[in-house]
Amino acid sequence: MIFDRPLVPATLVQRYKRFLFDALLADGAALTGSCPNTGSMRGLTTPGSRIWMSEHDSPTRKYRQMLEIVEANGTLVGINTGLPNRLAEEAIRLGLVADLHLYESLAREQKYGRNSRIDILLSDSLRGLAFVEVKNVHFSRSPGVAEFPDSPTARGAKHLEELGDMVEAGHRAIMVYLVQRDDCDHLQICRDYDPVYAAAFDRAMARGVEAYAVKCLVSPSEIAPIGLIAIDEVSASAIRNSG
Repeated sequence: MIFDRPLVPATLVQRYKRFLFDALLADGAALTGSCPNTGSMRGLTTPGSRIWMSEHDSPTRKYRQMLEIVEANGTLVGINTGLPNRLAEEAIRLGLVADLHLYESLAREQKYGRNSRIDILLSDSLRGLAFVEVKNVHFSRSPGVAEFPDSPTARGAKHLEELGDMVEAGHRAIMVYLVQRDDCDHLQICRDYDPVYAAAFDRAMARGVEAYAVKCLVSPSEIAPIGLIAIDEVSASAIRNSG
């Protein structure tokens, strides 16, 4: 996914109210912009961090600048939670996520489950239906390790249960963790921050839900999916099942 126009570099002053940030431009000018991420952004809100912003000219927007990328520990990290679905679709089209590129059609935001919407619904005359849920990942507290979630998410646990229901109804269900950073070579479920989600993940895997983690190359010009990384819990399950 190539940005429509070059991102603007700045220095983060603070991120607050979940959806706002203050920054300083290179010439010292101060500004306030919008943050397209209402999550905790754990580890990505350090004052003084280098950031990159997109600029928008729409007269209906209150803030012209929107935060897109934060540098953390020398790595560029995409924080916009509006992008993972688009990036997951791109990864599917590129053949990066198992055989999902072989499905005949793709639909977005379809109703299913208990008052939910599935991010991507794949259908095929031979393969049937595949329900694909996408989660944004940008948290890393150990070198090389991406983690999800970075805070409790009851909604995320609910989605895992609903994916399991789809498997038991005879369909295919897939969880895609979209990692908006390229310095990680495996993903772990963050059990200490959200044991409820971890338990839901374990149940989903036991019910036949598939899980994949796609990492991305992040730069001020584009964010692009580049390949799969291992999910520790899935690898451990495969070893147990083969023993």
